Amino acid sequence: MCGIVGIVSSLPVNQQVYDSLSLLQHRGQDSTGIATADGDTFHIQKAKGQVREAYRTRDMRSLLGTMGLGHVRYATKGNAENEEEAQPFYVNAPYGIVLVHNGNLTNTRELTQELFHVDRRHLNTSSDTELLVNVLAHELQQQVSGTTDLDPDQIFAAISRVHERVEGSYAAIALIAGQGMLAFRDPFGIRPLILGRRAQGLVGEEWVVASESLVLEHGGYEVVRDVAPGEAIFIASNGEMFSRQCAANPRLIPCSFEYVYLARPDSVMNGISVYEARLRLGDRLADTIAKYAPMGDIDVVMPIPDSARPAAMQVAQKLGVEYREGFYKNRYVGRTFIMPGQAERKKSVKQKLNAMGSEFKGKNILIVDDSIVRGTTSKEIVQMAREAGANKVTFSSSAPPVRYPHVYGINMPSRRELIAHGRKIPEIALELGADHMIYQEVADMQAAIIEGSNVTALEMSCFTGDYVTGTVTPEYLAWVEANQLS
Repeated sequence: MCGIVGIVSSLPVNQQVYDSLSLLQHRGQDSTGIATADGDTFHIQKAKGQVREAYRTRDMRSLLGTMGLGHVRYATKGNAENEEEAQPFYVNAPYGIVLVHNGNLTNTRELTQELFHVDRRHLNTSSDTELLVNVLAHELQQQVSGTTDLDPDQIFAAISRVHERVEGSYAAIALIAGQGMLAFRDPFGIRPLILGRRAQGLVGEEWVVASESLVLEHGGYEVVRDVAPGEAIFIASNGEMFSRQCAANPRLIPCSFEYVYLARPDSVMNGISVYEARLRLGDRLADTIAKYAPMGDIDVVMPIPDSARPAAMQVAQKLGVEYREGFYKNRYVGRTFIMPGQAERKKSVKQKLNAMGSEFKGKNILIVDDSIVRGTTSKEIVQMAREAGANKVTFSSSAPPVRYPHVYGINMPSRRELIAHGRKIPEIALELGADHMIYQEVADMQAAIIEGSNVTALEMSCFTGDYVTGTVTPEYLAWVEANQLS
């Protein structure tokens, strides 16, 4: 999971990109990078850590130009501690390209061999983003060989070849020196990408593409639409926009985890309001709780802040049980899900949350969380509730059990780490120390998220084991577990 943004403006773009990345900070805290284009010249700044810590005044002043892109990273491939693997990535031919990418490629082994032995391109890191920019560069080079100009038809032909060669999830934005900005999305639309524009003065338009709609709204842009699965959009330096479907058989199957946990609630992606989806998840979860939980064992409903709050409010309302805020969140600690190490995640839980004893003492508590992945945080939360005086603790999740690795851009590479893998629900409750454990049903989750939209299916592989790209084999999963970051 990462956050990306690209802007074509008539004014210096550095501050706009910075502000956009600040809004996307929840999507990655390992590193950040900004690239701007000033004519044929790129200016790039990359650093570890969060946006507010990474850029100094002198860095911002060096980011010249009216076209730019930015990235916030949460490492799912490569080394989170290696600043060289921070995005964007740059190649110098053809023209010069810088690229940012959200997602995970699943045929990196094959691509690495092709790039070295066939395309004769060198890779300097283990990042799949470096793979992607080199595949794009090679295919563009094939289109412009023997010519000096680059036109949209050549760009779209190159993206068609990228789709043929690359497998997995990718929403990408690239700057092509002296030409314009390119954005494209994988043929399944797994990771989000949204297009916006605003008028500039009496003539001309400015454009933005970003991971979430809140970036567009905060910048005063009109939301035009989501970039379609398999589509490429090219915006020339003068603001002229071109688009084309470049995939043979595109299908919209967005990642369910975006709506359950990853995205901010004030975003709309693929025509679905994240906040409203989470309310509907709470409605569906309440029905399941009423079916399986002894109602005498629930005095109050409490959310784990913040992303579980909408679902918890709906659970309380539908069950007719009091809603209370028993956990106070320290907002200056990062999201534990995206911290790289298990020990670091465990250490951060009590720094992040504090249980207020007055809300727990002598009560039967129903805790609602958005999801349970490794169980580290959930186990600590149950213990905190008991230490605060809770009589009984029922733990619930507005997502189903996470039983399988996620290979499309979320850091769940190892089945060994997943608390639900190989365990029945009563065994999970025992492991967490809860009296009862209740999960959302898979069908209910999908129905709640897509209700009222044109989306007909979701990428739910971590819950079902069905991988939408169709090329994820048991051998590949074993390789990922053995080799990728955990």
